[in-house]
Order: sequence, then structure tokens, then C-alpha cells
Amino acid sequence: MAEVDRRFKDHRGITVHVIRWEPETRRVIYLREGYDHECFSPLEQFQRKFTELKDCHEPVNAIPADSD
Repeated sequence: MAEVDRRFKDHRGITVHVIRWEPETRRVIYLREGYDHECFSPLEQFQRKFTELKDCHEPVNAIPADSD
């Protein structure tokens, strides 16, 4: 089992937080906001229905040079 900390969007546009990957069972374990229990999905299904969210950080060159 491998701990993970990544965010994905499902096929309906809802964000989930992936917390674990179980290579033995090929399952992705994730949390849905407002839901009390962990959810899981077979890897193949997860890859079809979820898209990883990339970092939303501001690019370094967008910060003014004279900012403190």
C-alpha cells in the first residue's frame, strides 16, 4: 500500500482527494468532500473517469520584481 496526496476531478467535475494506492488489489482509495467514508475504484475505471488536477500556483515570472 502506498500513501498518496493528489487531487483529481471525476467525470461529473467533482474534486476528490486520492489518499492511497493498493497495488495488490489495483485499487485507488480516495475521499469525497462531505462524505464520511473512504471510497475506492479499480485502477482501470479510475483512469477512465478521473482527471488529475495540476498545481494552480502562480508562475514565478508573474510576481513583480520589486515585491517584498
